[in-house]
Amino acid sequence: MEIIKGFPSTMMDDYQLNVKQILEHAGKWYGEQEIVSRKKDNTIFRYNYREAFRRVKKLASSLKSLGVKVGDRVGVLEWNTHRFYELYFAIPATGAVMLELNPRLHPLQLAKIINHSKVSFLFLNEDFIPIVESISNNIPSVKKLILISDTEKMHRNSYYDYETLVEEGDEEYEIPMFDERTSCYAAYTTGTTGDPKGIYYSHRSIVLNTLVISRNITIDDTFMQLVPMFHVNGWLGFMATTLVGAKLVLPGRYTADNPRPLVDLMINEKVTVTAGVPEVFSSILNYLRNMENKPLFVNSRILIGGSEPPLSLVIGLMEFGFQVGQGYGATETTPSVAGSVVKPKIKERYSEKDMLDLLRKQGIPAFGIDIKVVDPSTGKEVPHDGKTIGELWIRGPWIASAYYNDPRTVESFVGDGVDRWWRSGDLAVVDELGYIKIVDRIKDVIKSGGEWISTVDLENHLMTHPAVAEATVIGIPHPKWGERPLAFVVLRQGFENQVSKQELLGYLSQRFAKWQLPDDIIFVKEIPKTSVGKFDKKVLREKYRDFFTSDRKESI
Repeated sequence: MEIIKGFPSTMMDDYQLNVKQILEHAGKWYGEQEIVSRKKDNTIFRYNYREAFRRVKKLASSLKSLGVKVGDRVGVLEWNTHRFYELYFAIPATGAVMLELNPRLHPLQLAKIINHSKVSFLFLNEDFIPIVESISNNIPSVKKLILISDTEKMHRNSYYDYETLVEEGDEEYEIPMFDERTSCYAAYTTGTTGDPKGIYYSHRSIVLNTLVISRNITIDDTFMQLVPMFHVNGWLGFMATTLVGAKLVLPGRYTADNPRPLVDLMINEKVTVTAGVPEVFSSILNYLRNMENKPLFVNSRILIGGSEPPLSLVIGLMEFGFQVGQGYGATETTPSVAGSVVKPKIKERYSEKDMLDLLRKQGIPAFGIDIKVVDPSTGKEVPHDGKTIGELWIRGPWIASAYYNDPRTVESFVGDGVDRWWRSGDLAVVDELGYIKIVDRIKDVIKSGGEWISTVDLENHLMTHPAVAEATVIGIPHPKWGERPLAFVVLRQGFENQVSKQELLGYLSQRFAKWQLPDDIIFVKEIPKTSVGKFDKKVLREKYRDFFTSDRKESI
């Protein structure tokens, strides 16, 4: 694509987009708007955008005094708290890059990421002291450690204290303007197919993506940041909330198996918008169903991402008043690619079932995003007919153009300049109305006897069975067919030993051809998950790779 220079404008086109402007704007014009942060002891810390911006300036000035320089990488290991929120602005305010570190990764994998990015300073919540101390001899680039704690001015040998740095900082610190194409944040993929790959996000990409996301939030909303802020910039929900001046709720540390603190916040703080993965909302739904006085969340919106939600989850959430939509993105996309949009007149033409199917699709591409679905074997774009499958390619102003210092860039990116595309590795179809549906990951889809079998479709239908809590399907090498499906099922409490493989296979046969059905179903207590809550199929494939060989079958 050729870029043609036309007649010059009279606009301030050299004015730079910086992430500091988001909180600066909120602090100046919506300064009294509340930020709510749940602490470790389950008490609530409250302040506002004006106070947050003041603390950010003080912290940034202290970081400069501590030795943080432009271009340094500063790592953060923290939960969804007001301090992590402040670091999202304070670190870029020094010209450094904030590296979002996932504490759920193996410590040695964390060390590898820290070393790959040459982290100089590391902020860590006190919960992660054992992790950091276990790898302290393996991260030589880290010069200083700063401890984050709800205990006032917690002092520990070899650690600086977060609150002391804030207290000693200069609230008159003037945050510089940086070139919008320089990095402000960095994150790494979860490494489900190898070592994690690094993405460095520019000020420009963050601000532009935040502007697009902010159309889904108004100043009258209360947004709860469920997505871990160490995961793909927390999907930028808290950024968009700040940009529009809405109330922000930060739930601190939580686990999916204990949703009570989340539900309490949703009720007490009158949360109207939140986003997260299906597993978290499934846990919330189960908790709501068991409450004596069941609340209704009329006009509250939920955005689900990470994987396609089961139909039963969408229906269940709607029964409590939630409006449910889907979003699609990745570490490489900052995160936004597409989201649920109901086009005009669709409601009049679609049945209730059609509408539910529509809401579970990944949606329409966001403004600024260009996509195409490409046949992996021919390299040609496939038609938008809702049937023809291809790999989803993506480009846009907040899409990565490379992995940081990584030779695997050539495997995932094609073209140059404005003609550069990221190959997502997702197999997708696009229908006549432009709605994207992810069929499977290229690495997960099963090719059996020359035909494709979608693991996603099998999983989603299994999880509509009333006895099934979780289900995943993988392809296992087969001596005759190349690959065959093998399913893993976690039963709901009370259904143990009540449901047979034959019943579930019969349930699947109502929708799928015989050759598409799993050759076997294994009942398990839990399905292994990645650090971001997705099913870890790599672990299952390794463990069961010989399942269909005669030696393995004889030993079972």
